Amino acid sequence: MNPVYEKLMNAYDCYKEKIDFKPEVALVLGSGLGGFADEVDVKAVLPYEDIEGFPISTVLGHAGRFVFGYIGEVPVVLMQGRVHFYEGYDITDVVMPARLMKLMGAKILFLTNAAGGFGDGFHPGTLMMITDHIACFAPNPLVGPNIEELGTRFPDMSHIYDPKLQQVIREVAGREKIELEEGVYAQLTGPSFETPAEIRMLKAAGASACGMSTAVEAIAANHMGMRICGISCITNLAAGFSSERLTHAEVQQTADRVSEKFRRLVRETIKEIGKTQ
Repeated sequence: MNPVYEKLMNAYDCYKEKIDFKPEVALVLGSGLGGFADEVDVKAVLPYEDIEGFPISTVLGHAGRFVFGYIGEVPVVLMQGRVHFYEGYDITDVVMPARLMKLMGAKILFLTNAAGGFGDGFHPGTLMMITDHIACFAPNPLVGPNIEELGTRFPDMSHIYDPKLQQVIREVAGREKIELEEGVYAQLTGPSFETPAEIRMLKAAGASACGMSTAVEAIAANHMGMRICGISCITNLAAGFSSERLTHAEVQQTADRVSEKFRRLVRETIKEIGKTQ
């Protein structure tokens, strides 16, 4: 058996032994959404440390657990604390949570993150729906022998962010009177922030914002046939757009400031998605 697949299935067996809950929507909570579990009618919690071989988040403020419950009538699983490639994990460990949530039963993966904006309307406090991504600066999680049990060798990436889910997000944002931008997200490895030259390159390539997560998770989920949507909270201007030094504290402060509308947009979108399932 492929060792990556064997490790994933061992984690799945741990889940089945401990949790009797089948989610329909999986949500990865980025910076500013850690408290989103308050929006959930919680039925069970599973700490990452209780799952065999599961990567543990080392980032301060990331709780490190799955939360199972309902948003409205929609059964969900929340990933409260993600792991990043810059923490030193193999890229297959970074995407293991997304793959595991698909095995749990989730058909939709809702990704959120904090990102640096490239100006032109993408400023601190902006919410940006992800319409596409640039992932060629991060390791592709599908490199290596293909795991046929999960998906095809060469998955199509033409519509990785589901157009119908994007329309749901637009409609919810309009109804809730939440200003929403749309753009392309670029993932780099981190943990250092990008240089001004790197940001100029990314902007010239068509990116609107960048961060250190999300795209590889989307690739792995798309490989398994999940429908995917995503929202970035623009927490800072990327290097070269501001004279201020970039700090993680600034990212967290901005994420906290816009948390209420971010949480409301995600919550109401999930409720609306549930009506279409």
